[in-house]
Parts: sequence; C-alpha cells; structure tokens
Amino acid sequence: MTGSTLDPVRAIADAVLYEGYLLYPYRASSSKNQSRWQFGVLGPPRATAASFGEDPTMSVQCLLERPRKGDRPPSLTVHLRFLRLQVRSVERLVAGSHEPVAEMVVDGRSVLSWDEAVECEYPLPAYSLAGAFDQGAPTVTTVLDVPAAQDVEALVDSADATVGRIVRRRAPLRVEVTVSAEPDDGYARLTVATHNIHPDEAATKDEAIRLSTIGTHVLMVAAGARFVSLLEPPESAAAAAARCTSRRCFPVLVGPAGSTDIVMGSPIILYDYPEIAEQSAGALFDSTEIDEILTLRVMTMTDAEKAEARATDPRAAEIIDRCDQMTPETLQDLHGVLRDPHGQDALEALDALDVLPVFTTPDATFDTDDVPWWDPASDETVQPETDSVVIDGVRVAKGSLVKVHPSRRADAQDLFFADQVARVTAVLSDVDGGTHVALVLVDDPAADMHEWYGRYFYFAPEELEPLDQAREESRS
Repeated sequence: MTGSTLDPVRAIADAVLYEGYLLYPYRASSSKNQSRWQFGVLGPPRATAASFGEDPTMSVQCLLERPRKGDRPPSLTVHLRFLRLQVRSVERLVAGSHEPVAEMVVDGRSVLSWDEAVECEYPLPAYSLAGAFDQGAPTVTTVLDVPAAQDVEALVDSADATVGRIVRRRAPLRVEVTVSAEPDDGYARLTVATHNIHPDEAATKDEAIRLSTIGTHVLMVAAGARFVSLLEPPESAAAAAARCTSRRCFPVLVGPAGSTDIVMGSPIILYDYPEIAEQSAGALFDSTEIDEILTLRVMTMTDAEKAEARATDPRAAEIIDRCDQMTPETLQDLHGVLRDPHGQDALEALDALDVLPVFTTPDATFDTDDVPWWDPASDETVQPETDSVVIDGVRVAKGSLVKVHPSRRADAQDLFFADQVARVTAVLSDVDGGTHVALVLVDDPAADMHEWYGRYFYFAPEELEPLDQAREESRS
C-alpha cells in the first residue's frame, strides 16, 4: 500500500490527529493548555487512579460488500496513526553542566520547555478477506514496539558560543492491533481493535500521558472490496449495520464523495466524506475551531503574547505568522460563502445540521406588517409553549415525556439519544409547515440549565414515542 493511496484523505486524517493539540491563545502559560490531548487518547493499562490515565482500548466495526465478479482477491490494509508525546526540556549550560530551566532567552529569542508531539503512522501487514463473507477470516494480531528515543539540539548564540541545549525525550510505547472479520447477512463485518499494552505502571498524570497514544485513529483501505456507509446503509445492509458496534471511535467513509475504499475509525464524530473548507488557510489546532473568530483573536494579541506563542511550539509560530501575513481578501474569504438559501443543497445542509430552516426572503403573500417575518409575534397563532402535536394519537406538548428513537440520522450525535427519555420544552413550526419538537433529556444533569438558556435538542414527531404519562395527560 503506497502513501499516495492515502493522499486524498490525509488532510482530514491530520485534522483529526491534531484536534485540540494546541488551544488558543497558543501560549504555554495559558490555563487551557495545561490540560491538552482531549481526543483519541489510549492510556497505559497499568495507570493508577491518581494518574487520570485514559482507557487503553479503542475498537471499530464496519461492513464490507461481497466482491463482485472480476474483482481481485479482497484484502485490507490498516494504517494506525497517532501522536507520540515528546518532552522538550531546555537546559542552560552553567560551569560545564546542563541545568533544566523553564525558559532561556538567546539573542532576544525565547526558548521554552514544553510538551510537543510527534506524528506516528504504521501500516500493518495486508489482511486477507478471503472467506470473510462466508465462514469468516482468521483473527490477526500485530504488536508494535516503539522504542524510547532522545534528540539533542545545541543552543548557540550570535557569537557562536554554546549557551545550552534542547533535549527532546520520547518514552517507549507498546501497541497491539487486532483485525478480524465475520459474515453477517451477506456482508463481512470487520473489527479493528487497538490496545495500549505498555507494561509499566504510571503513577502520575505526566507519566500516563507520556505512555499514551494521542489522537489515535485507524485508516482502513480495502482492495477488491467496498465499504458500506454505516450512517446511510442501503436497505439490504441496514440490519447488519445496526449490529456493528464501536468503542470510542466512529467509522466514516473518507475520500472523494462516492468512493468506498477507505474508512476512518475517528475519535471525533464526523459525517461520511468530511472535507476541509477551501477557505481555511491552515490548521488552527483548536477544538471545534472557527477560523474567522480565532484568526481575529490572534490579530488582537500583543507583540509579547505573540512572542510567547512562537516560543511555545513551532506549529503555534506558524499560526501567528500566517495570521500576521493574512490579506484583507483572505480574511474576507473566512467570513463565509453566500449560497442560495432555497437550493436543494442548502436544505440538505440544514437538515444535516438538525436546525430549523430559516429563509432570507419570505413569500410575497406572507404579510407581517411592520413585524419582522421571523419574529413569532408576526403570527399570533404560533405559541411554542402551548402548541402541541399529535403522535400516535396522543397529544404531546410542553412538559410531556417522550422516548427518543432517532431515525433520520441527521446528526451522528442523535444516535446517542436512542431510547432516552426526554421532556418536551416546546413544539415549533418552520415556515414550510414542518413541525419540530424541542427536548431536554431527563437524565441529563444539566437539563435544567439547558432549559433555562434555551439550548434544546430538536426531533421530528415521527422520531418520538409518547410515554404513559403523556397518554394519560391526553385523555384528561
């Protein structure tokens, strides 16, 4: 398997790899950057409770179609990718000895001690899928031993005198990847499980993260076989897709839209065929980043703050330099792209975001006088707090209890709410006459707070089941 095979998806995979790597304002002194590495962390199995070590296991299941006549023998190559922590220690040269320090200034340039990360990618041996669609394929386990390593870089001033050094240390890692496949209703269900099997005990938080894999994900590349979308499976695969289970990651198709040869087991919820917006000038590494807002914030940093950010991490320096060099035209591109709000693509995008459709141009016959057309006051018949909808013959309104059965798969997060009990907070209608039921989850500890500031989950009536309490209320 050549590296070029993955070139079309590498930008997406790298975005996952570095998600949350470095948080605005990108400075080592920022409190946010004292707790990094949020996603895809596989901790050492012998981490103590005091170390706050993460779970050592991640697994993903997905489906493959039976090969078609003329296809080559089916096989699979798994690429394991993660970040490996690298401790960067700055040491001052004093009387022939090196002393660790938090910071050195060399010719006006600050050099900080800091935890960096190094990219790691390991393609596993090709896995044969012969027999996977009938009797199953054997389980194959691969153990990866990543040895400890150390690099030393001299710090030299403008007079060519050595004044210190930077020592970068990486702890050893030991990772096990297990691949198996079994038949399921005419398809093959593939399982790829990744385990951190480091043998040493980790007693502190620092020890645990140094023995962890970070941003861990797998890219599964099929040859002679095709993956099935688990988000939108064909009807013939729906039952088998429902039987697939994953732990701490989510399988999505990646690559050009419509391609079916690569699936990513991502620690972050994504849709099939995710893309990097063409307006994005480069990675910002901030969780749930919003390019324009973060860029504008970087531009407000003082020269001293920018200098500290540059000293914190080479990638932070790239961000600062890129923002400083951004032209007004490039910044304007980040402001967004105007698309036809009535177009089918816009409707599908709104549906995928699970938000209420709102249009910029009301129908000419919709007379609202002096009241904005989007204001509920423009139609006195709309009262979300008292309006109701009939579901299975039961009147459901604010305060009703319902059970959630997500079916539209508009948002992958909705799947977490399957069979959860929720309380209705409002029944709303959009300008197209559609009905949306606003909910908070009964078992959510923050439900009262969500309701207080109006943060709800929205579902269609057909995705809800009235509970007995709602039925009794409808009869009274």
